[in-house]
Amino acid sequence: MHIHILGICGTFMGGIALLARAMGFRVSGSDANVYPPMSTQLEDAGIQLMTGYQPSHLQPAPDWVVVGNSMSRGNPAIEYMLDTGLRYTSGPQWLAEQVLQGRWVLAVAGTHGKTSTAALLAWILEYAGLSPGFLIGGIPGNFGVSARLGESEFFVVEADEYDTAFFDKRSKFVHYHPRTLILNNIEFDHADIFDDLAMIQRQFHHLVRTVPGTGRILAPAGDKAMDEVLAMGCWTPLERFSLERAGADWWAAERRADGGSFAVGHDKLGILGQVGWPLTGDHSVANGLAAIAAAYHAGVAVSTAIDSLARFQNVKRRMELKGEVGGVSVIDDFAHHPSAIETTLRGLRAKVGAKARILAILEPRSNSMRMGVYGDRLPASLAVADQVLVYAPPGLSWDVGAVFAGLGRRARIFQRVDAIVSTVVSEARPGDQLLVMSNGGFEGIHQRLLDGLRHGETDGR
Repeated sequence: MHIHILGICGTFMGGIALLARAMGFRVSGSDANVYPPMSTQLEDAGIQLMTGYQPSHLQPAPDWVVVGNSMSRGNPAIEYMLDTGLRYTSGPQWLAEQVLQGRWVLAVAGTHGKTSTAALLAWILEYAGLSPGFLIGGIPGNFGVSARLGESEFFVVEADEYDTAFFDKRSKFVHYHPRTLILNNIEFDHADIFDDLAMIQRQFHHLVRTVPGTGRILAPAGDKAMDEVLAMGCWTPLERFSLERAGADWWAAERRADGGSFAVGHDKLGILGQVGWPLTGDHSVANGLAAIAAAYHAGVAVSTAIDSLARFQNVKRRMELKGEVGGVSVIDDFAHHPSAIETTLRGLRAKVGAKARILAILEPRSNSMRMGVYGDRLPASLAVADQVLVYAPPGLSWDVGAVFAGLGRRARIFQRVDAIVSTVVSEARPGDQLLVMSNGGFEGIHQRLLDGLRHGETDGR
């Protein structure tokens, strides 16, 4: 059977393609932007990629068209698909019917930390010998791919609240029917499809409704927005996790300031062991606790989970060190929400200490960022940085200079990426941490910074 995927190079749809290919389907796909690392991952799997959305990509007719949520009415391929009556479905629906049916689904949902927590959980299960399947919105270092079928009943899925498709406006995660559900946190996000926090909370409660009474829900203690969701009704055993003991079933004890180690505490079992791992930040500790608790529900001993985390390799683009030149580090991070930016910077500061300079380089690329939804929160979220360099491309609907004026001379606004690169290269000094934050490619700025630093080093800078 031949399936064609529209929007194939997104992390989710690319994962769908890998799963379909592993199941024996002939897979092809179209996307407006075909570029590494997803294009390389797909081509290596024998998947045909086409640039653009031409009706000819659907000729001869595939048996099934799987439609990504970036597709909209008016797209030539979508109009052709509808006009000719091709069989079509959404990515989440295809996943639910073809892969998840009959499996023990462990889903990770929340505004922040979904990808990292899902990767942690998949790795714990793998280390325990359970060979799980997974679909994660990034490439975990321990696996090197974003999706695989696995060889057991267990399947870990990153459960996104974004809408499913142009013909199905429910959140993706309502399709997955998890037995084990992690709810990391809830904040207002995705302003392009949600009017307010209450709309997001309603979608999260739809997800809660799908978890069986024999399942398990892991949720943070003391999260007001989450508590409001669960107050709408919860029919599943609930356990809480937290950095503090009060009100928590699982908590972090003896936590190092940078999050590089912590003890796992349990309300009934006591202190269960000490985690030492390569991650940093309180958000990473919370993610780790949630993953340990979810794996425990699936039958993995806490001691095994703790051992596995020492060998965890982080997801690409999550505090990923891209290189170091002359003592200057270039770090890539996916942070694109004020809360994520703030926790990422705090974790880095705790790791490198007060003397090292942190230069935060921000691209406000997400739909919510471009709409200016977080303007009142962005400056404070960057307070830990010594310097803030903001890329303000054409098309932003807000005054970037005015938003960051409160940071004074610490913040500078740029209309061109090459200007950011030349400025940073001319000012960088040994010990600097260049933290690049964007949910996109940022015009290859990471390599351009490294190349510029190397050139300056060669020139005797």
